Amino acid sequence: MEQKKYFLDPPKILVVGFASIILIGAILLTLPAATTNGHGLSFLNALFTATSATCVTGLVVVDTGTTFTIFGQIVILSLIQVGGLGFMTFATFFALLLGKKISLKERILLQESLNNLSMEGIVRLARRIIIFTGVIEFIGALILTIRFSFDMPLRKAIYFGIFHSISNFNNAGFDLMGEFHSLTGYVEDPTVTLTICLLIILGGIGFIVMNELFEYRAIKRVSLHTKIVLVTSAILVIVGTIGIFLLEYSNQLTLKPLSLTGKILGSLFQSVTARTAGANTLSIGDLTQSSLLLIILLMFIGASPGSTGGGIKTTTFTTLIGAVWSQIRGKEDVIFYRQRIEYETIYKALTVTFSGLFLVMFMTLVLTISEKGHDFLAILFEVTSAFATVGLSMGLTPELSDIGKILIMFTMFAGRVGPLTIAFAVTMRRNPDPFRYPKGKIMIG
Repeated sequence: MEQKKYFLDPPKILVVGFASIILIGAILLTLPAATTNGHGLSFLNALFTATSATCVTGLVVVDTGTTFTIFGQIVILSLIQVGGLGFMTFATFFALLLGKKISLKERILLQESLNNLSMEGIVRLARRIIIFTGVIEFIGALILTIRFSFDMPLRKAIYFGIFHSISNFNNAGFDLMGEFHSLTGYVEDPTVTLTICLLIILGGIGFIVMNELFEYRAIKRVSLHTKIVLVTSAILVIVGTIGIFLLEYSNQLTLKPLSLTGKILGSLFQSVTARTAGANTLSIGDLTQSSLLLIILLMFIGASPGSTGGGIKTTTFTTLIGAVWSQIRGKEDVIFYRQRIEYETIYKALTVTFSGLFLVMFMTLVLTISEKGHDFLAILFEVTSAFATVGLSMGLTPELSDIGKILIMFTMFAGRVGPLTIAFAVTMRRNPDPFRYPKGKIMIG
């Protein structure tokens, strides 16, 4: 009976944990020392910013680079780091530093936080996550610092390099470039574009995949999960890049003025960042409606399980595509790489996808009422961005009413915590029903 209690507690603890971190961050951002005007943010704007940072989204109601002091920016960066890796990963790391033994309940919480299938080796994985993160963010910061040093003083370049490396590896999308311009000034710069693309991709494939790739030399094989994540991620990036390139090629406000290299880099960056990162080198508000719809689809799919990104996840999307393809071919089983996917996994994929669709549609409906006068596509784009913890915006977020901010905050929080909680709930061991009802038939399609 006691063990069953453990399985009921983690979702509640994770929700309360994330909410507590957000609240602490919001209080810190209301302090006079947090903003350049010396007055601090209003509590609602501080809460929105803290939610966006902790949920690694990147939607902002005030410009990060010009509104916040170094103290305020460090608070945001800390929230991004804790929110991206999960507070249980940090708690485990500090416990290990202090020589504390990790209990069964803490291991279960860590497993839920990382969305891992097994509890075996979970503490070792948490330790490696910290190491992977430190190494990748350091290398990213070093490359960006060297590049930024040509455009600004060295001290500022170092700070910008560190901030943007951490922000983009955690798929947060916060930037310090000023006045919501993000990285549009570097659209044709291969160093900045490719470095940040790589940071986003590494943060988005998931730590389980990263760990398997790290161990590949020793074990000489990868799991089905890793194969699906890598192949699906590559296909989505390629399809997104080609799609944006073709749809924006003749758009005078985006790709048309750029060189061929700039067009490719701009298309690639926008395809990668749509997978829950949030930075942009093209002006989102100037994209064609076709491109915006494509980006909405990419955002909704999102990153991979156990990563710093959001969305329904690449494996969920691929599982559903596999189920549809099997039905079309008249096959009973869903097969990937000569391995059969269990029906329970397909039901989970349907549950996560339907939950996400319902949340996005419901919030879009409510916001069309509360934010009258705004374009429907802009509202749908903003809600999808919030749910998938992306952070891309068509410029609606700073203009939201108080009700609109609260709704987007809830969507960001649900997008970050909800899918994890749902995944945990549906993987719990269930007792079989004492009896089964007779089969009923309904017409489909």
